[in-house]
Amino acid sequence: MPNKVLNVNIGLLGHVDSGKTSLAKALSTTQSTSCYDKSPQSRDRGITIDLGFSSLSIQCPQRLFEDMRRHRQQSAEELGDQNDWSLQLTFVDSPGHSSLIKTIIGGAQIIDIMILVVDICKGVQTQTAECLVIGEITCDKMIVVLNKVDLIPDDNKRNIAIDKMTKRIRKTLEKTRFSSAPIVAVSAHPTDQNDNKTTNNLGTSDVVNSIGIQHLLDTICMEISLPKRSPDGELILSVDHCFQIRGSGTIMTGTIIQGSISVNDNLEIPSVKTIKKVKSMQMFHQKIDRAIQGDRVGVCITQFDPKLLERGVVCSPGFMILVYGMVANVHRIAYFKGKYTTKAKFHITILHETVIAKTTFFKKTIIDDNNTDNCNQNKSDESFDMNCEYSYVDELNDEIQDNQYYVLIEFERPIILNTGALYIASKLDSDINANVCRLAFYGNVLKLFGDKNYVENDLKNLKIFKIKQKDGSVDRITNEYEVIVKNLLKRETNVQNFVGLRVKLSTGDQGIIDGCFGKSGKIKVRLNDTIKDKSLITTTNTSKSKRNTDNENSDTNNSTNQTQIRVLLEFKRYIYDPNKKMIQN
Repeated sequence: MPNKVLNVNIGLLGHVDSGKTSLAKALSTTQSTSCYDKSPQSRDRGITIDLGFSSLSIQCPQRLFEDMRRHRQQSAEELGDQNDWSLQLTFVDSPGHSSLIKTIIGGAQIIDIMILVVDICKGVQTQTAECLVIGEITCDKMIVVLNKVDLIPDDNKRNIAIDKMTKRIRKTLEKTRFSSAPIVAVSAHPTDQNDNKTTNNLGTSDVVNSIGIQHLLDTICMEISLPKRSPDGELILSVDHCFQIRGSGTIMTGTIIQGSISVNDNLEIPSVKTIKKVKSMQMFHQKIDRAIQGDRVGVCITQFDPKLLERGVVCSPGFMILVYGMVANVHRIAYFKGKYTTKAKFHITILHETVIAKTTFFKKTIIDDNNTDNCNQNKSDESFDMNCEYSYVDELNDEIQDNQYYVLIEFERPIILNTGALYIASKLDSDINANVCRLAFYGNVLKLFGDKNYVENDLKNLKIFKIKQKDGSVDRITNEYEVIVKNLLKRETNVQNFVGLRVKLSTGDQGIIDGCFGKSGKIKVRLNDTIKDKSLITTTNTSKSKRNTDNENSDTNNSTNQTQIRVLLEFKRYIYDPNKKMIQN
């Protein structure tokens, strides 16, 4: 009997009523949390409303065992031989209804490979497309299942329908990472306990007269690649269900996102700031002493009210914190047709948590078309440096590549987070009946703000700047080194904040703001050198004299217009600088 388990998590995603739960039942031999819509709410509504888990264990294929031998840093004695290993396929049955998209996103973040279930009679629908987008974000491989082929009884018509839908699916996938995904036609009807069942070659109960289940299992085994698994690092366990068993304790079921867990380890439940010891563990009803990244486990602890943790995370003590905001990189989703505007609110989903948050977009500073500044030049989109300067962005556009964008996300309520976590931003308040993609962008967390007063204490060090421009004109040239400028600043502006800033004249001359002139908002500008066109001194003063004499209605105003000199003030200001200083390079 195999005593070592390689677990692979397979997500079943697709539009509501496409047959995902029936497929999970046909593929699985072992039931687990909320599988097969056994909750009363699911049965009442007739749809999947929660994540359901079931599994199938088979002999580990030779190909995967050889991959383990090449890539795992284990001795031959530790690894054993192929007969010591079983391949456990954990099926994650996700809801399909549009109103449950948050649950779908949460479930998709724990899978290694996706099965996209399509009703062959209806084809790709709105939520089918959204599930495809989620799959592109969360996993590298996908299998498409054309379900309910039994509804086309005539064999010839069925083959024509399968061929036609296969071509449509291929067309849909051609611009995605799943362009070469296998497409399998099946029929997966659940049966009552009294119905006759047969057993396929892999050991799972198959419905009499079902179509394509064995072929689908063979395809799954061919498509699975060795998933990334490591026991290293701090523990993060994504908990999807928490309940009590009388006489045993509180059971938390979930998937290990990183690290490992063993019996007698101490775990922290950070949402309630409680540390508990692991009493025992199971993996699909089998007792185990240890589990690592990617494994689905049930963890038993004592003296804990399960109502305090319906869904969430547990971790190594002190590892994860409550955060009020974060900085992350940005990857836009091409199918989203809404706008990416700063100050807009999006729904941010991280594992099983969804929170509304305000966004501020910014980008790496650019010197020219090919280079960024020294601080940002060699930075990848997986890094972020609070010491660098970044440009404020009102709205994302196609001119800048995604790997140059960042976003500051400020949550409406704090959540438990860690650096590196995957997030997905959505507009879930969109009309669920509209044929639109609600998924907007995604990325990874780069910087956390755990201080409740982060705006005052942390954001003041975040160097996001806006470029400001002010435009005025020369009112008079008092001498070859000084001009008086009007309309550059408002009358109520404190000119002292601008003293020392450089300005440019349309004549090519440059100068520095020297102070105010009178009480009407005019300012004095001291030129860096003598004015280039000396004739302007006489012309401007003569024109000024004529305007006073003729009450600004004289025909000589033409000469004034010809000699009018524009003045440009350009500077930058950090948007979170409490002192609102003007800065020039």
